[in-house]
Amino acid sequence: MVKVSFNSALAQKDVKKDVETLISEEDKDPEVGVPIRQQSKVWCWCMCLGLALMLSGVVVGGAYLYRYYILEEGRVFVCGVKYREEDFMIPDQDEVEVELPPQYQLREIEQSIRVLEREQVELINVPVPEFDESDPADIVHDFHRRLTAYLDLSLNKCYVIPLNTSIVMPPKDFMELLINTKAGTYLPQSYLIHEEMVVTERLEHVDQLGYFIYSLCRGKETYKLQRRDHILGMQKREALNCHKIRHFENRFVVETTICEP
Repeated sequence: MVKVSFNSALAQKDVKKDVETLISEEDKDPEVGVPIRQQSKVWCWCMCLGLALMLSGVVVGGAYLYRYYILEEGRVFVCGVKYREEDFMIPDQDEVEVELPPQYQLREIEQSIRVLEREQVELINVPVPEFDESDPADIVHDFHRRLTAYLDLSLNKCYVIPLNTSIVMPPKDFMELLINTKAGTYLPQSYLIHEEMVVTERLEHVDQLGYFIYSLCRGKETYKLQRRDHILGMQKREALNCHKIRHFENRFVVETTICEP
């Protein structure tokens, strides 16, 4: 007697093949998997576009920051201002607004300016002026130390006084003013104001005044200044040995008169 057996796996395979042959080609939907692939492609393109926009924004923003906070910061601006000579005295911390008569003759002053916004320092060089009333000078305004130092290049002497924020524009605002007016151009027409200082004592420890003032005044005679109108008993007409420095750190020109008893 012969026993006949069947391979179940082969049988199932044949059955599946037979079933597939029973399904006509028209009943098969060739688009069943396509929508998923199309959606994935669309999503991929959107993601790539979004990444491209983000990267372009980063590049543009980085270029802007690099220009205005790295290239511009520390850049030397050569700027000038045209002004009218007036006989005004500036208060210690009050702003001055003056209507200028048209009959006064315009004068010009030019200087080199370097603004270090991160260090909160303004460095100014006033070259030899065209007129004789003013001395060339290097000036440091240190907002961190709240000090101003003048180096009179004609006398080779340094003078230090507390920073007057009513005259000196903050570094950020001063930088914006310089950038907007472009390097090498003249600022809008302005006017001249006066401040008077008097030497009160000699300073021996210049190294305690901060890095920038120390670099300016190292090895030079350095004196402390005080505003003349703050010294009791000193008359305005008292004869003193005085010299002047004209400069600008704002939209107006300042004539700083430094007197020694």
